[in-house]
Amino acid sequence: MHPTPIDLQEQPPQHIEVTSASHPRGLYLLFATEMWERFSYYGMRAVLVLFLTDAMLMDKAFASKFYGGYTSLVYLTPLIGAYISDRYWGNRRSILTGGMLMALGQFVLFASASNYGPVATHPLSHWLLYLGLGTMIVGNGFFKPNISSMVGSLYSPSDKRKDAAYTIFYMGINLGSLIGNTTTSLIGDTGHASDFRWAFLACGLAMTLGTVIFNWGKGKYLHTPQGQQVGTTPSHSTTIKGIFALLPVLLVLILGILYLDSAKFPTIAPLLGVAVVGISYMIFSDKSLSKADIQGVIVIFVVSFFVVFFWAAFEQAPASLTFFAKENMDRTLFGYTLPPSIFQNLNSIFVISGAPIMALLWTALGRRGSEPPSPAKMAIGLLLLAVGYLVMCFGMKGLQPGVKVSMFYLVALYFFHSYGELCLSPIGLSLVNKLAPVKFASLLMGVWFLANAAANYLAGYMSSLYPDPKSTAPAPVLLGFQITNLYDFFMVFVVSATVAAIILLLINGRLVKIMNARETEAA
Repeated sequence: MHPTPIDLQEQPPQHIEVTSASHPRGLYLLFATEMWERFSYYGMRAVLVLFLTDAMLMDKAFASKFYGGYTSLVYLTPLIGAYISDRYWGNRRSILTGGMLMALGQFVLFASASNYGPVATHPLSHWLLYLGLGTMIVGNGFFKPNISSMVGSLYSPSDKRKDAAYTIFYMGINLGSLIGNTTTSLIGDTGHASDFRWAFLACGLAMTLGTVIFNWGKGKYLHTPQGQQVGTTPSHSTTIKGIFALLPVLLVLILGILYLDSAKFPTIAPLLGVAVVGISYMIFSDKSLSKADIQGVIVIFVVSFFVVFFWAAFEQAPASLTFFAKENMDRTLFGYTLPPSIFQNLNSIFVISGAPIMALLWTALGRRGSEPPSPAKMAIGLLLLAVGYLVMCFGMKGLQPGVKVSMFYLVALYFFHSYGELCLSPIGLSLVNKLAPVKFASLLMGVWFLANAAANYLAGYMSSLYPDPKSTAPAPVLLGFQITNLYDFFMVFVVSATVAAIILLLINGRLVKIMNARETEAA
């Protein structure tokens, strides 16, 4: 079956477009598509936890864990989407199908937010919430790993512009986040629970636009430097329509997991463990891979492990840091009280302004032969993350109850976190593309998102430990450490990120040797 009338068949281009002087034009098509998808995702994410607490009347701890479960599955399903893309659909069909599903999910959330309330009196609204989020989880699984892996396919294996290309691509992510977050904060986070629906409607329209743009330009712009089309249906594909028939089954499975994890007992954490074991077996049991291939895959797994520490702390932004902005920070600027969710925009602003600076910095260092290797860059990102939370600790030290702090501390945190993100995320995406064997390119990009899945699940759990002064429950405890105030809460992230960075720096030399061997073989 075909979910929409959009043509999913790859049509051969009438002519090959000449690439621009700096980067292929296909990069900018993927940039635009990803920008509108990120508008949809981050715009919805900015207000989701507030919607759960203010409109659906969930408590903070439950809302945080629910949010963590949702975002974890968002990054877990790319493993399924990557597998289907590699063997049956190809990148293009996967991106189009995923985009349409995500748009549909946003419109279902609009329906949920149009008749909101606690589950006891508004059960339909809560079921629509699960259905909307579940549909977006499935859609994201097809969309996310495929559009990221297509960036690298526009370049030759030895092309030195890849790092810069992923930085440009990452700039599109943050531009979409900035536009989406601003829009949804202003029309959704107004202090009136009835306005959240307009945020979800705007996100649905943005996702629809991104999907249409990709469908328009895919045949004309997405090709290798030699003119070969990329992302088309694999030659060894045995079925296309059969996968469409499995989509409802996948949706029901995702809905069941999301419901059980949020309302009954943890189910996502065991799934993450099973996914790691399953992927490891699929890759390492393949006899066609060379020794250099295997070592490159090991580097991807090792680096992905450290990524968990970064994103678990970074992804406090939509939950605990938003709670902080709402309750503990003076948000008045020129007589206007800013919505708490709009501070998440600081990340996008700093990344958009900082991406060209970092791209120029890496290029300049590369010309001098002093550019840090990818693992070292990622360790620097972890250290900058720790510095951001250390600034927050200075602001919270000795703070009296009821006193609200200056927004300076949160602005400084987002500044350091954003530059840390620029050191880690686009570099990590490029590293995966460089080291992954062609046969498992999309699947190993999925491993990168598996690390994000684990991190987001952990982020939801960590956010549930946020010390709520209004709560009469005992202070939360983490590994024997009692979190009694915000200083304790933020210090947890300072310590974890710093330790992870030090370990990564210590093993940097060994990882670089493996990477060099893999790149030499690929060349």
